[in-house]
Amino acid sequence: MPQLNFSQALTANQLGFNPVAGWQYEYVPWPASVILLVRATGVSTRLTLYSGSETIQERSIVQSGGTAGVTPSELNTPAIYFQAAAGDRLKTVIDEVGGLTPTVDGIVIINPLF
Repeated sequence: MPQLNFSQALTANQLGFNPVAGWQYEYVPWPASVILLVRATGVSTRLTLYSGSETIQERSIVQSGGTAGVTPSELNTPAIYFQAAAGDRLKTVIDEVGGLTPTVDGIVIINPLF
């Protein structure tokens, strides 16, 4: 059950932050269920999520109210849950669109479907 925790302070109007870029499991080696929890400290953060050639989530607002450096949990953050095929590239595109400098925190959990 690989997982990746991330915390990143975004710059004003930063586009294209991809926390899974370069991660060992950026390309899912086997069929898997994927859980993504993401939260930001401000209201101007947007997320687009891809798995292979599929768009899992169009550019959408990220839940605000987080505390910088605190990993979100399923108790207070809605999970984005989907299945990925073997070989799919996971791509999370996080954009800051309001000229602010929020911190975005998250966790990606990959569970093999065997």
